[in-house]
Amino acid sequence: MLPNMFDQAAPPASCSCPFCAIAQAYKPFSPLEPPDQSSAIIAPELLSPASFIVLSTPDLVAFLDILPLSHGHLLLCPREHREKLTDVTSSEANDLGRYLRVLSKAMTRATGVEDWNVVQNNGAAAAQVVPHMHFHIIPRPEIRASGRYSESFTMFGRGRREELDDDEAAHLAEEIRQSVAAVLKEDDEEPDLKAKL
Repeated sequence: MLPNMFDQAAPPASCSCPFCAIAQAYKPFSPLEPPDQSSAIIAPELLSPASFIVLSTPDLVAFLDILPLSHGHLLLCPREHREKLTDVTSSEANDLGRYLRVLSKAMTRATGVEDWNVVQNNGAAAAQVVPHMHFHIIPRPEIRASGRYSESFTMFGRGRREELDDDEAAHLAEEIRQSVAAVLKEDDEEPDLKAKL
Protein backbone atom coordinates (compact mmCIF):
# COMPACT_ATOMS: atom_id res chain seq x y z
CA MET A 1 0.00 0.00 0.00
CA LEU A 2 1.28 3.47 -0.88
CA PRO A 3 1.75 6.15 1.78
CA ASN A 4 -1.19 8.52 2.25
CA MET A 5 0.88 11.43 0.96
CA PHE A 6 1.09 9.71 -2.42
CA ASP A 7 -2.46 8.40 -2.83
CA GLN A 8 -3.22 7.56 -6.42
CA ALA A 9 -6.41 8.92 -7.91
CA ALA A 10 -7.40 9.07 -11.53
CA PRO A 11 -7.68 12.64 -12.81
CA PRO A 12 -11.20 13.80 -13.67
CA ALA A 13 -12.27 12.93 -17.22
CA SER A 14 -12.92 16.64 -17.88
CA CYS A 15 -9.24 17.53 -17.41
CA SER A 16 -7.48 17.90 -20.76
CA CYS A 17 -4.27 19.55 -19.54
CA PRO A 18 -1.54 16.92 -19.05
CA PHE A 19 0.13 18.93 -16.28
CA CYS A 20 -3.19 19.28 -14.42
CA ALA A 21 -3.61 15.50 -14.73
CA ILE A 22 -0.17 14.96 -13.20
CA ALA A 23 -0.87 17.47 -10.41
CA GLN A 24 -4.19 15.77 -9.62
CA ALA A 25 -2.71 12.27 -9.72
CA TYR A 26 0.12 13.01 -7.28
CA LYS A 27 -0.68 14.26 -3.81
CA PRO A 28 1.78 16.56 -2.04
CA PHE A 29 4.59 15.02 -0.01
CA SER A 30 7.23 16.50 2.25
CA PRO A 31 10.30 17.37 0.16
CA LEU A 32 12.35 16.66 3.31
CA GLU A 33 10.96 13.11 3.47
CA PRO A 34 10.28 12.10 -0.14
CA PRO A 35 8.60 8.81 -1.03
CA ASP A 36 10.75 5.97 -2.28
CA GLN A 37 11.18 4.95 -5.91
CA SER A 38 8.44 2.30 -5.86
CA SER A 39 5.84 4.88 -4.75
CA ALA A 40 6.76 7.46 -7.37
CA ILE A 41 5.10 6.05 -10.47
CA ILE A 42 1.40 6.17 -11.20
CA ALA A 43 0.13 2.99 -12.81
CA PRO A 44 -0.24 3.36 -16.61
CA GLU A 45 -4.00 2.82 -16.43
CA LEU A 46 -4.26 5.89 -14.19
CA LEU A 47 -1.86 8.20 -16.01
CA SER A 48 -0.15 7.53 -19.30
CA PRO A 49 2.66 8.00 -19.97
CA ALA A 50 4.06 7.40 -16.50
CA SER A 51 5.30 10.49 -14.69
CA PHE A 52 8.46 10.70 -12.62
CA ILE A 53 7.86 13.17 -9.82
CA VAL A 54 10.76 14.89 -8.08
CA LEU A 55 8.80 17.46 -6.03
CA SER A 56 5.15 17.67 -5.02
CA THR A 57 4.15 20.46 -2.63
CA PRO A 58 0.66 21.83 -1.97
CA ASP A 59 1.29 24.53 -4.64
CA LEU A 60 3.89 23.06 -7.04
CA VAL A 61 4.83 19.88 -8.86
CA ALA A 62 8.10 19.03 -10.64
CA PHE A 63 8.81 16.02 -12.81
CA LEU A 64 11.12 14.67 -15.49
CA ASP A 65 10.29 15.79 -19.03
CA ILE A 66 9.00 12.79 -21.04
CA LEU A 67 10.94 13.96 -24.12
CA PRO A 68 14.06 15.43 -22.50
CA LEU A 69 16.55 17.63 -24.32
CA SER A 70 19.17 16.07 -22.03
CA HIS A 71 19.44 13.59 -19.15
CA GLY A 72 17.81 15.19 -16.09
CA HIS A 73 15.56 17.69 -17.93
CA LEU A 74 12.97 18.81 -15.36
CA LEU A 75 9.67 20.68 -15.53
CA LEU A 76 8.40 22.78 -12.61
CA CYS A 77 4.84 24.13 -12.60
CA PRO A 78 2.12 25.34 -10.28
CA ARG A 79 -0.32 22.64 -9.23
CA GLU A 80 -3.28 24.84 -10.22
CA HIS A 81 -3.83 25.52 -13.90
CA ARG A 82 -2.11 28.80 -14.79
CA GLU A 83 -1.57 29.38 -18.48
CA LYS A 84 1.19 32.01 -18.31
CA LEU A 85 3.69 33.34 -15.80
CA THR A 86 1.54 36.45 -15.32
CA ASP A 87 -1.32 34.18 -14.16
CA VAL A 88 0.48 32.71 -11.12
CA THR A 89 -0.29 34.07 -7.66
CA SER A 90 2.37 35.95 -5.73
CA SER A 91 2.64 33.01 -3.33
CA GLU A 92 3.15 30.58 -6.23
CA ALA A 93 5.75 32.95 -7.72
CA ASN A 94 7.68 32.93 -4.43
CA ASP A 95 7.60 29.13 -4.29
CA LEU A 96 8.59 28.81 -7.96
CA GLY A 97 11.62 31.04 -7.37
CA ARG A 98 12.67 29.15 -4.27
CA TYR A 99 12.32 25.73 -5.84
CA LEU A 100 14.00 26.72 -9.13
CA ARG A 101 17.20 27.17 -7.12
CA VAL A 102 16.67 24.01 -5.05
CA LEU A 103 15.85 21.86 -8.09
CA SER A 104 18.77 23.30 -10.05
CA LYS A 105 21.16 22.35 -7.26
CA ALA A 106 19.57 18.91 -6.82
CA MET A 107 19.67 18.25 -10.58
CA THR A 108 23.38 19.13 -10.79
CA ARG A 109 24.15 16.74 -7.91
CA ALA A 110 22.11 13.90 -9.40
CA THR A 111 23.42 14.26 -12.97
CA GLY A 112 26.93 15.61 -12.34
CA VAL A 113 26.24 18.29 -14.98
CA GLU A 114 27.33 21.73 -13.76
CA ASP A 115 25.79 23.87 -16.56
CA TRP A 116 22.09 24.23 -17.27
CA ASN A 117 19.38 26.43 -18.74
CA VAL A 118 16.23 27.65 -17.05
CA VAL A 119 13.63 28.34 -19.74
CA GLN A 120 10.04 29.54 -19.45
CA ASN A 121 7.81 30.23 -22.49
CA ASN A 122 4.53 32.19 -22.49
CA GLY A 123 2.07 31.50 -25.31
CA ALA A 124 2.20 29.63 -28.60
CA ALA A 125 4.19 32.35 -30.39
CA ALA A 126 6.84 31.97 -27.67
CA ALA A 127 7.07 28.16 -28.23
CA GLN A 128 4.87 27.17 -25.26
CA VAL A 129 3.55 23.73 -26.23
CA VAL A 130 1.56 22.82 -23.08
CA PRO A 131 -0.65 25.77 -22.07
CA HIS A 132 0.14 25.36 -18.37
CA MET A 133 2.88 27.67 -17.09
CA HIS A 134 6.09 25.75 -16.45
CA PHE A 135 9.83 26.19 -16.15
CA HIS A 136 12.30 23.90 -17.87
CA ILE A 137 15.52 23.09 -16.00
CA ILE A 138 17.75 21.64 -18.71
CA PRO A 139 21.19 20.19 -17.92
CA ARG A 140 23.80 21.09 -20.56
CA PRO A 141 26.62 18.56 -20.58
CA GLU A 142 29.86 19.73 -22.15
CA ILE A 143 29.82 17.88 -25.48
CA ARG A 144 33.00 19.44 -26.87
CA ALA A 145 35.18 18.10 -24.08
CA SER A 146 33.69 14.62 -24.40
CA GLY A 147 34.30 14.41 -28.15
CA ARG A 148 30.57 13.97 -28.85
CA TYR A 149 30.39 16.59 -31.60
CA SER A 150 27.69 14.70 -33.47
CA GLU A 151 25.27 14.93 -30.55
CA SER A 152 22.54 17.48 -31.20
CA PHE A 153 21.78 20.03 -28.50
CA THR A 154 19.89 23.23 -29.07
CA MET A 155 19.77 26.11 -26.65
CA PHE A 156 16.01 26.66 -26.96
CA GLY A 157 13.52 24.83 -29.09
CA ARG A 158 13.71 21.42 -30.64
CA GLY A 159 16.85 19.35 -30.37
CA ARG A 160 17.13 15.61 -30.73
CA ARG A 161 14.70 14.23 -28.18
CA GLU A 162 14.25 10.64 -27.12
CA GLU A 163 11.59 9.21 -24.82
CA LEU A 164 12.50 8.54 -21.23
CA ASP A 165 13.45 5.00 -20.31
CA ASP A 166 11.13 4.16 -17.38
CA ASP A 167 13.72 2.27 -15.29
CA GLU A 168 16.38 4.92 -15.78
CA ALA A 169 13.87 7.71 -15.11
CA ALA A 170 12.64 6.09 -11.89
CA HIS A 171 16.21 5.84 -10.62
CA LEU A 172 17.06 9.43 -11.63
CA ALA A 173 13.86 10.82 -10.08
CA GLU A 174 14.73 9.03 -6.82
CA GLU A 175 18.23 10.57 -6.87
CA ILE A 176 16.81 14.04 -7.50
CA ARG A 177 14.19 13.69 -4.72
CA GLN A 178 16.91 12.68 -2.28
CA SER A 179 19.10 15.58 -3.48
CA VAL A 180 16.19 18.02 -2.99
CA ALA A 181 15.87 16.82 0.61
CA ALA A 182 19.63 17.24 1.16
CA VAL A 183 19.63 20.76 -0.30
CA LEU A 184 16.69 21.81 1.89
CA LYS A 185 18.36 20.36 5.00
CA GLU A 186 21.55 22.27 4.17
CA ASP A 187 19.49 25.44 3.70
CA ASP A 188 17.97 24.97 7.18
CA GLU A 189 21.47 24.83 8.64
CA GLU A 190 22.55 28.13 7.06
CA PRO A 191 21.93 30.97 9.55
CA ASP A 192 21.61 33.63 6.81
CA LEU A 193 18.80 31.76 5.08
CA LYS A 194 16.96 31.14 8.35
CA ALA A 195 16.99 34.86 9.14
CA LYS A 196 15.57 35.71 5.70
CA LEU A 197 12.78 33.11 5.87
